[in-house]
Amino acid sequence: MKQTSKALKELIRELPPDLHGEVRDFVEFLLERRARKNGRMLRQDWAGALRDYRDQYTSLELQKKALEWRGD
Repeated sequence: MKQTSKALKELIRELPPDLHGEVRDFVEFLLERRARKNGRMLRQDWAGALRDYRDQYTSLELQKKALEWRGD
């Protein structure tokens, strides 16, 4: 990573205090975004699991039934 002439802490100290919150928000955003990238891939192994019921229920009925089965 390229070395900057001033440390990050020094640069932040030069900002007016009312901008420190924005810096904190941005850093938290970057950390959260990085954590999501390093997370697991979204599982979709459930896709098609209710295939056997498509002739018995409409999509709306099936959605309600799935909620019942899950206990929601």
